[in-house]
Amino acid sequence: MQKLFFDGSCALCRREINWLAPKLRPHLELVDISADGFSGFAGVTKAAMMQQIHLWRHDHFLIGIDASLYYWQLAGHTRVVALLRLPPCYWLASKAYAYWAAKRSHCAGGNCTL
Repeated sequence: MQKLFFDGSCALCRREINWLAPKLRPHLELVDISADGFSGFAGVTKAAMMQQIHLWRHDHFLIGIDASLYYWQLAGHTRVVALLRLPPCYWLASKAYAYWAAKRSHCAGGNCTL
């Protein structure tokens, strides 16, 4: 089973996943990594997963913007994903995601206000 590991303590992250959940659940197990007892998966620590979104795809991880584009595709947002996969857009989306992920790094403590 494919798994999407998201930070449920981040209001923005939680809102996005809750919005997409009905379309994602047939394809992915949704795992809230902020839940008590979660320590990591497949050799990746909770701390590493708190830095960027992780998606387990059968035998490997997609991380960051690649994970986001994959689950948005699964949710049926094919046109947006096709646009964001174009080289100039992908470069910009990658930079924007990296910037946002760095800014929300304080969420690892469970008190995310983004």
